[in-house]
Amino acid sequence: MKLITLIILILLAIAGKAQTFTETIAKEFKFEKSDPKNTLILANINGSIKVEGYEGDKIMIEAVRTIKAKTDARLEKGKAEMQLRQIDRYDTIVFYAGGGCQQFGYQTGNGKNRWSYHWNCRDRDCNPEYDYKFDFTVKVPNTVNIELSTINEGNIKVTHMKGAVKANNINGAIELTGLEGPTEASTINGDVDLDYSKNPKGNCRYYTLNGDINALFQKGLTANMSFKSFNGDLYTNLDNLTSLPVELEKEEGKNGYHVKVGGSKYKIRQGGVLVDFETFNGDAIVKEK
Repeated sequence: MKLITLIILILLAIAGKAQTFTETIAKEFKFEKSDPKNTLILANINGSIKVEGYEGDKIMIEAVRTIKAKTDARLEKGKAEMQLRQIDRYDTIVFYAGGGCQQFGYQTGNGKNRWSYHWNCRDRDCNPEYDYKFDFTVKVPNTVNIELSTINEGNIKVTHMKGAVKANNINGAIELTGLEGPTEASTINGDVDLDYSKNPKGNCRYYTLNGDINALFQKGLTANMSFKSFNGDLYTNLDNLTSLPVELEKEEGKNGYHVKVGGSKYKIRQGGVLVDFETFNGDAIVKEK
């Protein structure tokens, strides 16, 4: 009886052991024409994103694709479905992890006009029979604009970019260094760390729900700064701050409308572009080097 029990346990362990497939995908792309509007969009679901700007004209992308499943058949299904895909729209090149029940494309309506995922669960279960992950490492011309997003199991890290940077995460941190252009960074569970090699000349917005925002600017920053938080505070070494009148936000409702205070606002030296900080359960630390 003990022998039979042991054999059953071994068979169950073998059956429950996940099968793993890993490969590294390397690709090169190039914009057809150099243009200030050139934009690289990289949309991920599970995994990290690292982007480095350099003095060149090619996009060099490396993706480590990992698929895990409990049977060979499910593993093969994951390998077939979850692929690195791309869309070339002349001045915009899009890379995304695509397959399964999620669809990717340009979404319009409800005030949204952007490239994003759409989950279609009407015809199939949105919990696939396998796990998947893409970890991206990218070198990109430092003058292009980049838009990056991921959801789980990874952070976003960007270095040495002169163009506009947009980074969106859900369960991970965002680290952006060597920045020069306008910046948007937003995450739910993680810190947002920013370091500018030149102070931005365009409006910037930074947000985290559960984390801190750490922003480091060059000496001589001139901007308007706003800060809003539920449980956080603003810390700074800036000594040339002037309080500006608070903004009132009016929200319509079925019983009329109500007005709420839209956070604190300051002018840094002569004022200028807007640098907007918002947290819920975290602090904002804003410093000059």
